[in-house]
Amino acid sequence: MAMAALRARAAAAFVILLALVVGALAQTIEPLTIVTRNGRHPFSVEVARNDADRAQGLMFRRSLAPDRGMLFDFGRQTQPTVMWMKNTYIPLDMIFIRPDGAIARIAENAEPLSTRTISSGEPVSAVLEVAGGTAARLGIKPGDRIEHPLFSKR
Repeated sequence: MAMAALRARAAAAFVILLALVVGALAQTIEPLTIVTRNGRHPFSVEVARNDADRAQGLMFRRSLAPDRGMLFDFGRQTQPTVMWMKNTYIPLDMIFIRPDGAIARIAENAEPLSTRTISSGEPVSAVLEVAGGTAARLGIKPGDRIEHPLFSKR
């Protein structure tokens, strides 16, 4: 009986892992550009448009390429937003974005695995997560702009 229970648990764990992998692969990759005083910086981002994708975020990832990221779309709801790093193994820069695409705030090098909340500081409609250190490396500052179809609609 114990062996059957162990096999059932292993099968359940495999199904969950498979769902996470398939979910990550199902995300479409979209172009996004960060416009700074230093120039235009192209990225390829996954867009989290629903509650399930936003809840999953970049959790359990072990790496993130310098030109990749995840854009969290909160739709037409412009509101103060909080993020956290639970189950996220890599440091991230969190870029909080106003509905017009202007950067409101940047939280640099968020601590992996932390459950401390990180606030937008003001109402925003989206958050872009990129590899930790990206904002400093590219000179990204509040007031810079994000170009993506998400912001041209608002």
